Amino acid sequence: MTGIFYDTEQVKEYEMSMPHVDRKFSPELTREYMISELQKRVCRVIFKKVNGEERDMQCTLIEEVLPAMKGSERQPNEEVIRAFDTLKCEFRSFRVENVISFT
Repeated sequence: MTGIFYDTEQVKEYEMSMPHVDRKFSPELTREYMISELQKRVCRVIFKKVNGEERDMQCTLIEEVLPAMKGSERQPNEEVIRAFDTLKCEFRSFRVENVISFT
C-alpha cells in the first residue's frame, strides 16, 4: 500500500472473515469498545449526523487497510471517533452519542 491507495480486495477479505454481531446502541457501547472493534474488523455504524441526517457507514481502523497518514497532529476529542470509510476511501468522523447502531 502506498499513498491513499489500498487494496479493496483486502478490505473485502476482512469483512468476510470477521463475525458481525448486532449490537444496538446502549450505555455499555463506549468509545473505547467501538475503537477496539474498529481496530479488529470492518464495522457498520449507523449514526445521526450533526445536521440531523442519518448515515450508514462501513468503516475500520485496521492498520493494514488504512492509507498512509499525513503529518497533521490533531487533539483527540473524546466525544468523536475518526475512522476510515471503506466505501468512500476517506476518513470520516462520528459523535459517540449519536450512534444508533454499531455492528
